[in-house]
Amino acid sequence: MSINLFDLTGKTALITGGVHGLGMAMAKGLGQAGAKITTIWM
Repeated sequence: MSINLFDLTGKTALITGGVHGLGMAMAKGLGQAGAKITTIWM
């Protein structure tokens, strides 16, 4: 039996500055954990 301690299924993450670098890495990681990703381009 496997337990996922970082399950974000059904959650939404708002990422600012997700074009490259740290923002993109966070968006990818949160997306892989199941979160829906919303970005803001400034």
